[in-house]
Parts: sequence; structure tokens; C-alpha cells
Amino acid sequence: MTGGTINHNRIIRNLMYLLMNACENQTYEAFSSDLRVWITEYKRGVYPDVMVISEDPIFNENRQEEIINPCLIFEVLSPSTSSYDRGDKFLYYRSLHYLKEYILIDQVNYFIEHYTKTENNQWLLKDYQNINDMIKLNFINIDVKISDIYENISIIKG
Repeated sequence: MTGGTINHNRIIRNLMYLLMNACENQTYEAFSSDLRVWITEYKRGVYPDVMVISEDPIFNENRQEEIINPCLIFEVLSPSTSSYDRGDKFLYYRSLHYLKEYILIDQVNYFIEHYTKTENNQWLLKDYQNINDMIKLNFINIDVKISDIYENISIIKG
């Protein structure tokens, strides 16, 4: 998202740092928002804030800027995009065969929504509101401290 806030950018930076360290010497690779995900069923491309790919990227029609195989996607919620990220964008993402987890991160409150796809293609939700919680990223088998995601983030209590 162009024009993102300081919090938005810091959360993305924190996620990339955490994921790059966790994926070191693994078969996973983390990418930020410049790489597009092609949603074949809906014939549209979208830009996740952060995503993880397992193994090698699978390109849409050999287009190097467009992949179809993210296994894990993070979106940092903004007031202008939160409805889209929870609604239509999640609908598009759910059509991706490779996607196993979808995580929405609020940038103004300690609040994370973690969706995990089951073997029956159902999506289960677990949310986190405590800065001291750990989130288990099941598909890549790592635990992440919520406090690390929100490091240096200004939360305004209202």
C-alpha cells in the first residue's frame, strides 16, 4: 500500500526481519509488497503486505513479477483497507490452492487475526490481543512473539 503510515511500515519491517531470520536455511522465502499475487479464479492481481513462499516461486505465465503460490500472507490493516482485507481480498486469497495461513494485523491496537486452512478447506480463526502472546505459524513451524511484531509501534489507547 503506497502512502502507508509509520506503524504500517514498521510492522512490515518487523515481519520481514522475523521471517527472514526464521526462514534462513529453510525452503521458505519471505517477500514484501512489491511482488504481486495472481488470483486465477478471479483474474486479478493483488499485493500482500508480506507473504511467504514454500520451495520455488511459481510464476503466472512466466511473469517474474507475479506468483501464484504463497503459503502464508500477512496484511497490515489500515482504516481505508481493513474492510477489503477482511472481505473481498480474503475471498480472493481463499481461492489460492497453496495458501495455508492468513494473518491480519491491526496497526493501532494490539490485535491480530490468524486464519488457518484445515484439511477440509475450512478456515479457522484465532485472535490475539495480548502483547505477551505467541503466535504459531503452523505451516512454516515457527513461533513469533506478538511483542516482536509490534516492536517500536505507537499504540494509542482511546
